[in-house]
Amino acid sequence: MDRLYIVVPCYNEEEVLPETARRLRAKMTALTEAGKIAPDSRVLFVNDGSKDRTWDIIRSLHESDPLFSGLDLTRNRGHQNALLAGLMTVRDRCDMAISMDADLQDDINAVDEMVDKYLDGCDIVYGVRSSRTTDTFFKRFTAESFYRLMNFLGANVVFNHADYRLLSRRALEGLAQFKEVNLFLRGIVPMIGYRTDTVEYARGERFAGESKYPLKKMLSFAMEGITSLSTKPIRYITLLGFLIFLVSIAMLIYSVIRWAMGATIIGWASLICSVWAIGGLILLSLGVIGEYIGKIYLETKGRPRFLIRELLEEPDEKVD
Repeated sequence: MDRLYIVVPCYNEEEVLPETARRLRAKMTALTEAGKIAPDSRVLFVNDGSKDRTWDIIRSLHESDPLFSGLDLTRNRGHQNALLAGLMTVRDRCDMAISMDADLQDDINAVDEMVDKYLDGCDIVYGVRSSRTTDTFFKRFTAESFYRLMNFLGANVVFNHADYRLLSRRALEGLAQFKEVNLFLRGIVPMIGYRTDTVEYARGERFAGESKYPLKKMLSFAMEGITSLSTKPIRYITLLGFLIFLVSIAMLIYSVIRWAMGATIIGWASLICSVWAIGGLILLSLGVIGEYIGKIYLETKGRPRFLIRELLEEPDEKVD
């Protein structure tokens, strides 16, 4: 039977971890009894520099039940890096890995269908939300607009899919080939290829704790995704410059007409045309180009995406 690892990034999740562990234990037991996964399958909690008792709880879970393993990063590196750290740690230990959030808002029962599709030959199985009825109008509008914007800009992302997915060992090896520091796994995973499928599920409410993605963080995450996967924003600067140039021509014609009618002030035409044609364009262009230069700067430094302080696992799980 194939060995499954469930990878769960955690940041200040002391309120949800006991219940999360209980539900995951029940799910793993059911899958094992059904003969779908190997008895030595595991759950790996990745502590992303939490400031509360998250790591203490993970250690306690590991000591009480070998089902649970733990990975402690040296400091907070963000959800995407924590998730990657977990996936890269288990890629030589498993036949398939499923990533999910610690709050289990993503329906844990979708794991069964993901495993079934893996057993049918799929290397990547995406968990896709069937609806967003539990979201506020603002959250639903901004999220769906983000996916449409990403596809418009040429980034291949799965609509209504977050980071709830299954990856085979072969897909994990493919993911390891992507070395970029600026991570956006929702866009990188589709680049791996291989046979893929989707599983629809209904997202529930968070049963404890607070969301780790306020509006400011979501906007930053969206910008990271756009600039990591597409260069079209830079290309659109050319189009924007052309449009503003047309506006400046129109303003020039308008200024000449007003001058001919004697209803203008000397120097006003040249000033207003300069402001329209150059000012806004330069500021916008510098901002967009600056985003890409900043990313190039980070990539060229080659800094590690994560550092591991401690790994909790059973002795026979260790891989050289």
